[in-house]
Amino acid sequence: MSSDLGAHIPLEHWRSQLATGGREVPGFDPNDGGAAARLLLLLETPGAHGPAIVSRDHATGTSRNLKRFLADAGIERHDTLLWNAVPWNVHARGERNRPLRRGEIVEDLALLPPLLHLLPRLDVVVLAGRVAREAAALVERERPHVEVLTMPHPSPTYVCTSPAVPRAIAATLAEAAARLSRAGAPVPR
Repeated sequence: MSSDLGAHIPLEHWRSQLATGGREVPGFDPNDGGAAARLLLLLETPGAHGPAIVSRDHATGTSRNLKRFLADAGIERHDTLLWNAVPWNVHARGERNRPLRRGEIVEDLALLPPLLHLLPRLDVVVLAGRVAREAAALVERERPHVEVLTMPHPSPTYVCTSPAVPRAIAATLAEAAARLSRAGAPVPR
């Protein structure tokens, strides 16, 4: 569990504001770094109704893949925060995930700036998948000194399409780990 649960309070306050009007907005994983995170990994949208948090610990293929890729890259859990570009379920309960509509993507990406500013230690943002990649210019504008990397989505649907996909994910997360290592290194005198 995160050593500083207080690091999640401002994030949960922000999230609760999104959850107005009956929208289901999963919370932040208390085992991750919270507002002290140095790496934000932005996925696309919650995959199912019900999970109370966005977590690598869910019993889904995407979560298992993500957990493995992050561990293989040596990225410490306390350095990470997982979130979704579209933070709520857009499909009806009991229905399969549907493709996101253009207006949903634009509307929901506009919600990201406050989150970015709640992460004062942020060094790297990894955008996973087509929808999340659309946040690149927004992140660069809001946090110009933060490294922005893109990778394929870790869903088994994509990971199994070609050996190049898991290699691309691994390479991106290795680059993110190197950036975190450089950013955390003492400044030479």
